[in-house]
Amino acid sequence: MSFSQFTNLDFNTLRAQIKNYLRSNSNFSDFDFEGSNFSILIDTLAYNSYITSYNTNMAVNESFIDSATLRENVVSLARNIGYVPRSSKSATAVVNFTVNVPTGANIVKLNKGLVAIGSVQGGSYIFSVPDDITVTPDSQGVANFSNISIYEGSYITKNFRVDNSQPNERYILPNANIDTSSIRVEVEESGSTQVYNAYTNIFDVNAESRLFLFQEVDDERYQIMFGDGVLGRQPANRATIRVSYIVTNGTDGNSAANFNFAGRLTYIVGGVDRDITSGISLITTTQRSENGDSIESVDNIKYLAPRVYASQYRAVTPNDYKSLIPFLYPNIDSVSAYGGEELDPPEFGKVFITVKPKNGEVLSAVVKDSIKNDLKKYTVAGIKQEFLDLKYLYVEFNSTVSFDSGFISDKLNLQSRILSAIENYAKSTDINSFGGRLKYSKLLSQIDQVDTGITSNITKLVMRRDLKPLYNQLATYEICYGNIFHADLEGFNVRSSAFKLEGVDGDIYLTDFPNDDQTTGIIKFFRLDGETITYVNNNAGTVDYIRGEINLFPINITSTTISEKVEIEITPESNDIVAKENIYIVLDTKGNSQLNLLEDVLVSGSNVSGTNYTPPSSFISNKKYTR
Repeated sequence: MSFSQFTNLDFNTLRAQIKNYLRSNSNFSDFDFEGSNFSILIDTLAYNSYITSYNTNMAVNESFIDSATLRENVVSLARNIGYVPRSSKSATAVVNFTVNVPTGANIVKLNKGLVAIGSVQGGSYIFSVPDDITVTPDSQGVANFSNISIYEGSYITKNFRVDNSQPNERYILPNANIDTSSIRVEVEESGSTQVYNAYTNIFDVNAESRLFLFQEVDDERYQIMFGDGVLGRQPANRATIRVSYIVTNGTDGNSAANFNFAGRLTYIVGGVDRDITSGISLITTTQRSENGDSIESVDNIKYLAPRVYASQYRAVTPNDYKSLIPFLYPNIDSVSAYGGEELDPPEFGKVFITVKPKNGEVLSAVVKDSIKNDLKKYTVAGIKQEFLDLKYLYVEFNSTVSFDSGFISDKLNLQSRILSAIENYAKSTDINSFGGRLKYSKLLSQIDQVDTGITSNITKLVMRRDLKPLYNQLATYEICYGNIFHADLEGFNVRSSAFKLEGVDGDIYLTDFPNDDQTTGIIKFFRLDGETITYVNNNAGTVDYIRGEINLFPINITSTTISEKVEIEITPESNDIVAKENIYIVLDTKGNSQLNLLEDVLVSGSNVSGTNYTPPSSFISNKKYTR
């Protein structure tokens, strides 16, 4: 009897294979499977095999982290390699306020818990502090609460009673959306209360170490675990475990800038806390709420867990930092990290880090300090971390799209669809990350593929960096593009918006003039009076066309025509534009980008001879002096 290999999950294929198998048996060789009731049994066997095979396949898939789909399985598999998925993250804001205190009050206390109500897009969110904050009033009787970090969410306390008669006792926190970094554990036993800290390093743990672990269990909830008396102290029977934590709304709590005080302020008189209900100033915001995030997604766990495992929870190489920082700081789009040895000249013993946040353009100083402190647990001695603000490299386009009027009747609709296609490409991982690259051919294809009525497109690109000056003070500036500049010997490859200089009349612009080798050049400042160019500084800086850098000598900028910046554009040597080091590419679909539609008269037949057809230029006009 021959045997078939049942490797196909298709019902009909399984049914046919069962029939072939039975026909190979001499007892059924002449049996009419189709015309008998026996076909029902075959269908049943095929159906059962199909269901069994499907379930087996799914069960096997759930055994591997890259193919698992159920969150509890992905979390369990990540746990096997020591990865604890990130919890929800509470948004943090920094605020100030003052209190006029009663005469004789020496200490003013902001009680832990609710502090303020913050507003975000019409919604209201609770902001709290985990501990009491005390302030000594000044000589005027004013207590200054300065740079107070407040956290979105409500603090909750859950008590457990240890019962050693239960063999598998579990301490599971009943709330979802817990920020695990806020978990505080106290154990009350034998008439005293002791604080337990989270495990950080098992090598220093002994039988008396007061430590706890937590892990995600069912329904995105967390279980608190203690030692067994060998590795970590085990709470005594009948002890009370008190766990406090914050329940947060994650990303919804971001961007709150306006707060109303709703906390409790007290001062002590005769050993008794007395409430302060008046003399409280309005809250001013130093830093709006940020860094709030939802619980780590299944896809992110599958991506990060193997990489964090590969780093072994230490930060040595740049790739280690790229893996650990998203784990520590969830509110990011992309991370760039490179060693100082890659620089020219090299800076040994340094790692340069740049983070693109999900909200805002750059990281605040508070968040940078927070990440630095968190990284201390993973870094080795002798390696210094230096955070660099990312540099946005804006790429603007001037695209002329030719179309066949016989296929395109609605130009506005076509224009809208083209812009939508460009915006989708701008959001793709090709561009939207550190180390990304704008692929010119792909951009052109995105435009061409919008409609079969498009016959061609000629798209010109310019790169733009925004110089944010230090007003009314002498300063030098370095503007890096990270891409080779196109260098025309006639100059005016670099073009800027207008600005004003101390001691110089009129609007000033900057431009370049290459040296004979066309690898370097000088920067000049000029004034434009109609079509007349008047140079006001013939040696204002240098330009390196190969490195893609502009350096300005000390200048005092007093104002700019564009709010808070000077826009500086240049034509790239290559239309394939790359993001190096801390440069982040933004394909700008707004601003100075232009999209023009042009009827293709040759294809449409309105001018088949081409006598009145002139294709648009593929080059940026060298007669353009300013931006």
